[in-house]
Amino acid sequence: MSLMSEAITELVNYRDLLRTWTNREIKIRYKQSLLGGMWAILQPLSIAIIFSVIFSYFVQIPVGGVPHLLFYYTALFPWTLFSTAVTTGTNTMVNNLSLVTKMYFPREVMPLAGVFAAVFDFLISALIYVAMAIFYHPAISLSIVLFPALVVIEVMFTIAVVLVVSALNVFYRDIRFVVPLALQIYLYLTPVIYPVSSLPAKILPFYMLNPMASLVESYRAILIFGRWPDPVYLLSAFLISLILLVAAYAYFTRAARSFADVI
Repeated sequence: MSLMSEAITELVNYRDLLRTWTNREIKIRYKQSLLGGMWAILQPLSIAIIFSVIFSYFVQIPVGGVPHLLFYYTALFPWTLFSTAVTTGTNTMVNNLSLVTKMYFPREVMPLAGVFAAVFDFLISALIYVAMAIFYHPAISLSIVLFPALVVIEVMFTIAVVLVVSALNVFYRDIRFVVPLALQIYLYLTPVIYPVSSLPAKILPFYMLNPMASLVESYRAILIFGRWPDPVYLLSAFLISLILLVAAYAYFTRAARSFADVI
């Protein structure tokens, strides 16, 4: 525990480096890009359009009486934050091996910068939700004040996953091939395509132990249905994300001592 507290203190001391590296990640992502930040919007929007066409015209999936495009986009722009951060974060240590072997700094700066860069994309993509809300007039209520809390919980969970996969990829390079497949499977284990109401009641308590399932359902509750999220499931998502974050950070700080030797 003392090692972890020392690591957190050191990270705070290197916060300027974290800010600089995050800005670098954002600039690299859009350098020499024709559309720039528009890619942060096009990715979730294009998938939402495809899902809307398929699951409204070819395969009928009930979405609670709301427009299909709004239903899917409200889940996909938070999901894209998670999937983008995990995909890019997996290779952060390996891609910067020259810095890892030659310079000293808190190694978690690199994967954290990737997560915060994904948060920047998330905020850009949220603008499309605002435009959809103006057009479709979803049932927004006071529950929308929970939106920042949902983002914080999601970022906690995302950081936990990114710290683990980025460290594992240093020791086992085939992790970079496993992650895309795992994300595809995880997408179907999360209520992005289908509503939670379509699941059997007896499996729901176990299903909602998945933090992303609780978060996606909570995003939809506050952004399109004007409801308060289920407090039990939301609290569960927070506690599980917090526990995973602590465990992941402890693992990463221990593993980081061997990175230079392995790389």
